[in-house]
Amino acid sequence: MSFSWPWALLALLAVPLLLALRWWLNRRRKRSAITVSSIALIRAALPGRTAWRRKIPVYLFLTGLLALAVGAGRPQASLSVPANNTSILLAIDVSGSMCTTDIAPNRLAVASDAAREFIKAQDDGTKIGLVAFSGISGLLVAPTTDKNALLDAMDTLKTARGTAIGQAILTSLDAIAENNPEVAATGIDLTDTPPNTLGDYVPDTIVVLTDGANSTGVDPVTAAEQAAARHVRVYTIGFGTTQPAQMVCTPDQVSGDSFMGRGNRGGGGFGGGGRNQQIDEQALNSVADLTGGRYFRAEDADQLNDVLGDLPKEFGLHKQNVEIAAWFLLAGFLCAFTATGLSLWWSRPRLT
Repeated sequence: MSFSWPWALLALLAVPLLLALRWWLNRRRKRSAITVSSIALIRAALPGRTAWRRKIPVYLFLTGLLALAVGAGRPQASLSVPANNTSILLAIDVSGSMCTTDIAPNRLAVASDAAREFIKAQDDGTKIGLVAFSGISGLLVAPTTDKNALLDAMDTLKTARGTAIGQAILTSLDAIAENNPEVAATGIDLTDTPPNTLGDYVPDTIVVLTDGANSTGVDPVTAAEQAAARHVRVYTIGFGTTQPAQMVCTPDQVSGDSFMGRGNRGGGGFGGGGRNQQIDEQALNSVADLTGGRYFRAEDADQLNDVLGDLPKEFGLHKQNVEIAAWFLLAGFLCAFTATGLSLWWSRPRLT
């Protein structure tokens, strides 16, 4: 719990001061005591209250003062609240190895179908952006609530050479910064500040889906450090099996820059070799750990659909400082009011 006005907590000193004043008055009262002939007459004249009844209003009143003093400091609690302004940047690997047919018909087709279902399943108020990366990365669709634009963009994915995972993260970060002023527009020097000490994360999230290892551009861990510095979480998905399989893309999945275009024609598309690029799980785990995200592995269509389907549960909530001063003020007033009421009620004149 934190306080917006910590200096207001000085009001807590009122409680020990009142206790000290009460002790001093009681001591002074004892010094001015007088001698009476009959204790029974004094007891008969006092109100018929037990010792605990006399203390209840005092304790309630002091508790109320404590609550009011804490409330004056405007306390805030870090709570998990729904993110109603979430932006999700979906970065999809379109390197040539995404044509591998170990997951029929090929990885890119299955990944595209799963991404479409993910887009359709999100709330209408959730902004989604689309980044495609091979040897370079590009923002295909800026974060938007227009699902039709996103689905249309999914039909334009084409493979090319290289795998620039780190650059895809940075491209996604810049796209988020354009929509969320809380995210720094440029990188931050992390020389003196470890990423895990930089505070709470924003609700905006990056999801990276890849079937290989970074082969060009910025190192993924370096990019992850920038994401952590800018308070953006990155979830990574390693997609594909370790079984050798032929690479076969349909003509509409191949760009002019793809090495697949020089392969053998077959199966209604373009064919390639039968050796898979290995997923760099260590790097993907490091990226997720540095940014407060998670790494997932999917080896078939069902697993990928399950991962993407469960992701909203991971980043549907985010930490936010919520002011709770009203509850302390309410408790303080109730305690003070109850103490006053009980004191007046128990001290009222009684008819005999």
